[in-house]
Amino acid sequence: MAENGEGLGTVPEHERILQEIESTDTACVGPTLRLPLECVCVVWHDFHVPPTCWSPEEGAAGSPQQLGDECTLRSVYDDQPNAHKKFMEKLDACIRNHDKEIEKMCNFHHQGFVDAITELLKVRTDAEKLKVQVTDTNRKFQDAGKEVIVQTEDIIRCRIQQRNITTVVEKLQLCLPVLEMYSKLKEQMSAKRYYSALKTMEQLENVYFPRVSQYRFCQLMIENLPKLREDIKEISMSDLKDFLESIRKHSDKIGETAMKQAQQQKTFSVALQKQNRVQFGKNMHFNDRIPEERNEVELKRAFEEEDENEEEVLTVQDLVDFSPVYRCLHIYSVLGDEETFENYYRKQRKKQARLVLQPQSNMHETVDGYRRYFTQIVGFFVVEDHILHVTQGLVTRAYTDELWNMALSKIIAVLRAHSSYCTDPDLVLELKNLIVLFADTLQGYGFPVNRLFDLLFEIRDQYNETLLKKWAGVFRDIFEEDNYSPIPIVNEEEYKVVISKFPFQDPDLEKQSFPKKFPMSQSVPHIYIQVKEFIYASLKFSESLHRSSTEIDDMLRKSTNLLLTRTLSSCLLNLIRKPHIGLTELVQIIINTTHLEQACRYLEDFITNITNISQETVHTTRLYGLSTFKGKVAQTACMSACQHLSTSLMQMLLDSELKQISMGAVQQFNLDVIQCELFASSEPVPGFQGDTLQLAFIDLRQLLDLFMVWDWSTYLADYGQPASKYLRVNPNTALTLLEKVHRGMKDTSKKNNIFAQFRKNDRDKQKLIETVVKQLRSLVNGMSQHT
Repeated sequence: MAENGEGLGTVPEHERILQEIESTDTACVGPTLRLPLECVCVVWHDFHVPPTCWSPEEGAAGSPQQLGDECTLRSVYDDQPNAHKKFMEKLDACIRNHDKEIEKMCNFHHQGFVDAITELLKVRTDAEKLKVQVTDTNRKFQDAGKEVIVQTEDIIRCRIQQRNITTVVEKLQLCLPVLEMYSKLKEQMSAKRYYSALKTMEQLENVYFPRVSQYRFCQLMIENLPKLREDIKEISMSDLKDFLESIRKHSDKIGETAMKQAQQQKTFSVALQKQNRVQFGKNMHFNDRIPEERNEVELKRAFEEEDENEEEVLTVQDLVDFSPVYRCLHIYSVLGDEETFENYYRKQRKKQARLVLQPQSNMHETVDGYRRYFTQIVGFFVVEDHILHVTQGLVTRAYTDELWNMALSKIIAVLRAHSSYCTDPDLVLELKNLIVLFADTLQGYGFPVNRLFDLLFEIRDQYNETLLKKWAGVFRDIFEEDNYSPIPIVNEEEYKVVISKFPFQDPDLEKQSFPKKFPMSQSVPHIYIQVKEFIYASLKFSESLHRSSTEIDDMLRKSTNLLLTRTLSSCLLNLIRKPHIGLTELVQIIINTTHLEQACRYLEDFITNITNISQETVHTTRLYGLSTFKGKVAQTACMSACQHLSTSLMQMLLDSELKQISMGAVQQFNLDVIQCELFASSEPVPGFQGDTLQLAFIDLRQLLDLFMVWDWSTYLADYGQPASKYLRVNPNTALTLLEKVHRGMKDTSKKNNIFAQFRKNDRDKQKLIETVVKQLRSLVNGMSQHT
């Protein structure tokens, strides 16, 4: 029963396997079959698996299950003993069924195959007859064409000869132009027409040589062309070197010509502007008004100079032959080596630029040194500008800008260094004019020059400094020559002379009869005239700086303020500190400064007439310098008086003729000093900061405090300490005064014998004084030994 049950369960499985075999592609039948275990090695071989990878004894690990479930079917091959036999029987039955179907199909198509063979046998006879006919026809054609073949061969031979002749003629026609062009090339080389020679070489290579390149003579020509090109390059480079040397030598002449032309144009423009200003009633020059006739004369002179110099105007092309550059550039362009030429040219010009920018060591000594420096630089950049505009690519705008920026930095550094040695304002002014002309010239060629005008502002400050130093000497001379007394006048002419020099207005003085006196001394009109001269000199530098009238006005006012606040004030302060200046002179100096202060508004009007800038303008700088003179002089006088009083009082105490002094006198002296301190603290002259004026009595105050408080222990203990209460008391001074007080107390004790108790107190105080005197002497001796 069990076997029957197993058989029934196995048959459906066999049917399924057979259906898979029939429906599966032939190449995939192998994986479909579930082989017996003894066939596993065969399956492994098909899957390229080594047979030693598994054995039945190894169990599940590494079993055929690793190849898929297709390799095992334990239910068919392992569990049932007859399963394999039954499956094979089933497989044989299936094969027989398919064989029968194949046989039926073959029987169905067999009759058609037999009919086709029969038809082929019938055609065989006709094919043999056709073959015989074709062979006979071919023989007849061969016999008939023999004569034609002979004639045809003759014609072919003649045609070949004719073609060869034509070919020779054509080749000769190709070769003749090549030879003619090569001969032309030789002539051009002999005539030094190198650019044309290069063009001829280019035609030979591109047009003629390709036509005859197979001939030996052409190869020889081709091999010779590179040598000719190298010769041309060397010759043109030699010409370029000569050109560079030539422009290096002519740079100063080129720059001088360019700057001269710029100066002529500027002169003409300035004259024309003057004429226009006269027409519109405007004036920007030194005097209040310039007569119209004078402007017409200047304009006429400018036109005449323009006409005279018009025929003498030379251009860069007149001074330098640029043909070597053009020729060399064209040659290198044709040779395809333009970049090499450009790099060489730029490199050499940069070297020349560095040489041009290197100044002479003594350039600052004369204006000619600066002029030579500027003309060489202008000449260099005028040439570069010409090269920029007449050539394409040899120099570019970016290159010239870079070169100019490099040069400009060097120029500014050189001018800043050398101008610092200039102490003569006239030389600084000439340098300024040269820099302006230099900048205007190069600006006309398109180079930015703003940094040069910025440098001029620095040089302007230096120019003002030189002017201030020069005018400081002028002021000192004026003060030395002044007698510090009012100016006496005896008639109307002398009065007008003074009024013409100094804007003095006093109705009371005008009403007085001659002789009379001006309140100020002779130095005041001289100072006023020199201040105006300083403004003129300062204005000279401000001209041609391409600045507005407002800026020029501001420059003039600032420089004038410096002259008043620094130079003139310093001269006045040095004057009042001189020992020979007494109180009378100080009073006259104060009067003089008062009148100079009042004349400040006339100086402002003077500047306004020059610049045409109203004083009511918001940004107009006011002349504030004179307003500080009278304070400064009074302060100096007050401080000098206090210091003199303090010194005199101290000398009074320490006078060698004063042998002794009583404590009562010291107390009275202290009261006098207190009065002086009260005067100092009452701010007798405005402008002192804090207790500055009281410090004039600080030495007296500490010395008197020491005697009033009798604080000798503190003095001796704290002596030499920065925070000492009596820091300003000198031990020698204290000793001298203490000895005088000691002698005064001794003399007093001898005269007063009324009360014994008082005599005892005096004796105790004298002993204390003696002790302090010893200590002070010891301190003074110690200081002497240390010194």
